[in-house]
Amino acid sequence: MINIKPIFLILLFPLYVTSIQAQVTSKYERKMFFPDLDNYKTLLTDFHQHTVFSDGKVWPSIRVEEAIKDGLDAISLTDHLEYQPHSQDIENPDRNRVYIIASQFAERQNKNLEKKLIVINGQEITRSMPPGHINAIFINDANKLLHENDSLKGIEEANKQNAFVFWNHPAWPAQRSDGIAKLDDFHKYLIKNNLLHGIEVVNELYYSEEALQIALEHNLTIMGTSDIHGLIDWLFKVPDDGEIHDNILPGHRPITLVFSKDKSKEGIKEALFSGRTAVFYNELLIGKEEYINQLVKKSLTIDNIGDLELGYSEDGKSTIKNVRLKNISDAPFLLKNLSEYTFETSSDIINIKPNSTHTLSIKTRGKPFKELNFEVLNAIIGPKKYLKLKMPISK
Repeated sequence: MINIKPIFLILLFPLYVTSIQAQVTSKYERKMFFPDLDNYKTLLTDFHQHTVFSDGKVWPSIRVEEAIKDGLDAISLTDHLEYQPHSQDIENPDRNRVYIIASQFAERQNKNLEKKLIVINGQEITRSMPPGHINAIFINDANKLLHENDSLKGIEEANKQNAFVFWNHPAWPAQRSDGIAKLDDFHKYLIKNNLLHGIEVVNELYYSEEALQIALEHNLTIMGTSDIHGLIDWLFKVPDDGEIHDNILPGHRPITLVFSKDKSKEGIKEALFSGRTAVFYNELLIGKEEYINQLVKKSLTIDNIGDLELGYSEDGKSTIKNVRLKNISDAPFLLKNLSEYTFETSSDIINIKPNSTHTLSIKTRGKPFKELNFEVLNAIIGPKKYLKLKMPISK
């Protein structure tokens, strides 16, 4: 959920009023949804989570149940290899045990589900900086990654198992006192030798603009994860009564949207290595322009076009057009008008809520009405760079 400061709310209030006038909204649905792209399925994933098998607070089956509630397609429970604070209560000689429990439980649940959940074997290699904490998913045997006194061997072993390896919370203040993600020589070595494949741009409640820059400069896959230790509902303030309160959007965990050829472990792995991802976090979409542009265009479409009816017009003609926009995704869209046209019933900033329609009355001034142009202020394609969206007009 976006934590908007009071003064920002005051400034935005007129925009929300004009937006709400044209909105048709429904009750909040917990399961998240995003449309498929032309050539890829859009899969919802969370590949960084913890259980009592390291420093988490819940049994693995709870993580499976939470994922099913959120409508996720795939998860990985990446407990710490080296850090085992519950070892006096829960012995963990086999680091694959959390995967075994979660995957077997998911198999039983999947028998009654239309949307099946995929569980992927993963672990977190937990080291001081550098390299910091590293997740390895699609591993075969977690035990072979455990090398207490060598930061590199575990990463090399993960790569021998053809794992997808990504850098966790690179801006974590506990390891970066200034909160700035940056590459050490160790990370440069990993990237140069193709031992590191992704980086968390979003972790838990936090977004790192510097991590996004690193991802884009070094062609690392853009990742967003919950890194959950307690309960998803408590940390991310997920409502449980099906209502949106005070026009504030409901909370959700950060997720990585994976654009995969199919819904399978092999398809997800190929997509991750190919960098076909985006992140949904705090009502923001973050990723490479290529995929964010496709996703927004699939989510937000022109549903209807017509002339504004002016019964009082002397000549009975109108150059004002009604255009109805339809959002079928669970992301809102905050649009800034870049077109030459102005709007009859709203300012140049328009908030289109998830799963809603919004009608714009557009003053064309008799000019050819061919295209609407917006800047999508919550679709981030680079540091301080937002998606430019073109919506062709056709009757």
